[in-house]
Amino acid sequence: MNKLMIDLVDETGELSDEQMEDIEKLLNFAAEKENVEDNSEVSVTFVSNERIHEINREYRDKDAPTDVISFAMEELGEGEIELIGAELPRVLGDIIISIPKAEEQAKEYGHSFIRELGFLSVHGFLHLLGYDHMEKEEEEKMFARQKEILDAYGLTR
Repeated sequence: MNKLMIDLVDETGELSDEQMEDIEKLLNFAAEKENVEDNSEVSVTFVSNERIHEINREYRDKDAPTDVISFAMEELGEGEIELIGAELPRVLGDIIISIPKAEEQAKEYGHSFIRELGFLSVHGFLHLLGYDHMEKEEEEKMFARQKEILDAYGLTR
């Protein structure tokens, strides 16, 4: 049984159904490991370098393409009100991944494309759950958790 309701969108048209299913299974595995409530919602969009560059510039003031960006829905912005409803599913947020960056990094690190895609998916997912890597201590915790999840799933380097 799937824990997550995942909306997977490949804007590039480059991923196979099998690759999409792999990412869906991996994220459900990560949700299980992180004790995420059933029926929590997440969206994952696979995009071009041009598209992620636009998003990075618009939302993060960084004028360059990047590999993954996460938008957590549970972080309240200024002036936003928390909606409380017993029947509402938990909406975790959006993960956006650059396919060309994932391909480039897989070659650079000498592992498979699906390993890199899995790494970026889990990395983005952990961000949605509140993990961060701004401080050294947080980074060690987040990166150790990513490795644990990927290794336990079988996506080793």
